[in-house]
Amino acid sequence: MKDYIFKRILLTIPTIFGLTVIVFLLVRLLPGDVIDAMSGGEVAIDEGRRKMIMDRLGLNDPIIVQYGNWLKDIFSGDLGVSLRNAQPLREVFLRALPVTLEIGFISAFIACIFGIPLGIISATKPNTLIDVFVRLFGLIGLSFPNFWLATLLLLFTSLHFNWIPGLTYVPLWENPIGNLKQMILPSVILSFQLMAITMRMTRATMLEELKQDYIRTARAKGLSMKIVVNKHAMKNAMIPILTIASVQLGYLLSGSVIIEQIFGLPGIGWFFLQGLLDRDYPVVQIMALFMVCVFVFVNLLTDIAYAYLDPRIKYDMEQ
Repeated sequence: MKDYIFKRILLTIPTIFGLTVIVFLLVRLLPGDVIDAMSGGEVAIDEGRRKMIMDRLGLNDPIIVQYGNWLKDIFSGDLGVSLRNAQPLREVFLRALPVTLEIGFISAFIACIFGIPLGIISATKPNTLIDVFVRLFGLIGLSFPNFWLATLLLLFTSLHFNWIPGLTYVPLWENPIGNLKQMILPSVILSFQLMAITMRMTRATMLEELKQDYIRTARAKGLSMKIVVNKHAMKNAMIPILTIASVQLGYLLSGSVIIEQIFGLPGIGWFFLQGLLDRDYPVVQIMALFMVCVFVFVNLLTDIAYAYLDPRIKYDMEQ
């Protein structure tokens, strides 16, 4: 097992290296540049002045030189500075990271504590009213986009309860209650789709496991359904549930761009979108690199968790 973990960690190195190349090149394919974004396209800048600004920002260097400098800075711990306001990106990233991590983990927690039990209840009571209700809830959760639900929820709370989350972000360590009030609505919205996916996957895998011979044997021995589900079926059913949940967790941590914009949360997604609008290459590169690295490491942890959840899984180091 240790050899497999070590091998998987080594494989992440070329993966992340390849991702840095893709992120760097894709950002350079965006139309326009930071000078156009700063001028708003309304102020004409002569070519001589444009060249001087581009030289100062290092944007006239060959692409391979720009990439090498960026990679060297990352390995040295220097994330660079914003082209728009010369703000150190290390400070920006460390300020935005807790916001995205908090909203992501709260959303995942809400989705799991509701989605998994609902899926189990639906599987153990198939074709009942409860099962129909849970399946309908899952269909609704998969059908409606998050940004639409967020807009409706903001309208509902403002019109009927005269309340909306604060527009100025309150850190958790400064005011836990104020932070929770601000985070609860976006977390609920982000968790809605993950909850529906988790519930449907739990229901499907549990239905499959409950048909297995070992479940019938356990029931024949006189074990209650609760014990059979919790101690026998659930562990085997967790493999596909974990797969879906891990992928969705990656989306939560890296894909909350629109939700952060709607609720005014200064997280990774918020700075990523602002960097795109401003054509601020270093900002977009760092935020995009974080997003793709999240998926790499979440997949790594998921693969490792498989072996602990199901002892039947053996990793062949010769393959």
